[in-house]
Amino acid sequence: MQAHVSLLRLYAAALALVQGRRLVREALEARPLASSGPVHLLAVGKAAGSMAKGALESLGDDLIDGLVITKEGYAEPGLPVRIEQRVAGHPIPTAASLEAGERVVAYLQQMPEGEPLLFLLSGGASALMERLVPGVSLEQWRAANAWLLASGYPIEAVNAVRKRLSQLKAGGLLTWCGGREVRELVLSDVLGNDLGSIGSGPLHPGLGPLPQGVPDWLRVLLDESRPLARDRASLTTQLLADNTALLDAVEHAARREGLVVWRHAEPMQGEAELFGRGLAEGLLAAPAGLHLWGGECTVTLPDAPGVGGRCQALALAASEVLAGEEGITLLAGASDGSDGPGESAGAWVDGGSWRALLREGIDPHEALCRADAGTALGALGALIDTGPTGSNLNDLLLAWVDHSS
Repeated sequence: MQAHVSLLRLYAAALALVQGRRLVREALEARPLASSGPVHLLAVGKAAGSMAKGALESLGDDLIDGLVITKEGYAEPGLPVRIEQRVAGHPIPTAASLEAGERVVAYLQQMPEGEPLLFLLSGGASALMERLVPGVSLEQWRAANAWLLASGYPIEAVNAVRKRLSQLKAGGLLTWCGGREVRELVLSDVLGNDLGSIGSGPLHPGLGPLPQGVPDWLRVLLDESRPLARDRASLTTQLLADNTALLDAVEHAARREGLVVWRHAEPMQGEAELFGRGLAEGLLAAPAGLHLWGGECTVTLPDAPGVGGRCQALALAASEVLAGEEGITLLAGASDGSDGPGESAGAWVDGGSWRALLREGIDPHEALCRADAGTALGALGALIDTGPTGSNLNDLLLAWVDHSS
């Protein structure tokens, strides 16, 4: 069997083990809610629908109503009518994101006093629900998000800016919780699991330092904005899974198949192209077996970028270093099924990929410069398409090394 097929199978097996539906159900069964009786649900993020299903499976009729806010195309089929679903823009927010924020506030305000709230959070929430501070328009907010996403900043720096323009981030959501008991279950897409950075911390106060290099027009907007005071509620937070859990899952699946596994402590981070080249250099002299990395790189975007995210850029850059190496295959994939613009979760490459692109008349260097790795690798049929996975735990990189090939 071709190596990339085996890597795709391991990737899929790992994602199945860290689905939000499964993790929420197991968490609630292992540690039931402190209060018996009616429970209300608010779920926000790219894995919100899957997580809501897990809550329903555990709580049954005690879960009397709910509100799910997720990405367009990520709505979960089969939820009962008492669980309302809304979709909004991601990664660039839309008017639907503001509408979702208003609906969240209204939902919390109409909730009977004293009844507990189960809050399910996953990555993507920063763009999906919003209530802006006075004086900030949707157009300004969209422009700020577009600049931040193109900047190459890590997520902590990106969210430090977002929080200052929001009434719902940095603990702002607590304002409408009314002092009720809140149980928060979280899937982390942030290395280090800073609760204030996951979804910009709707229940966790703290703005964080602003990054260097903020343009003047955005600096003026930040200076003029005045975030509202944050109230507190009776909050209990549980981290369900993170990128380490994703790596644990793929390692477990690989060892069950009897594979030799080499798990690398160095996280995937920084510019995707640079990380991909460095990683590929290391693979040239690496021992045989399955090599694993986790994390999330960034891509600094040019004007008018093409298609393809960080995983695809990493894979394409690595393929140049691997050119002619028959025994090495690499797969880089997002755990949520979405790697940048487009519908793909990532890509795989091997020692023949770079030369195959050249034979097709595609300049891979130009594709990297234009942030268009997805178009290039799509021409080879090397993209990974999973659709929504029900999870969001950063990215996963698997590399198979076989020096006997």
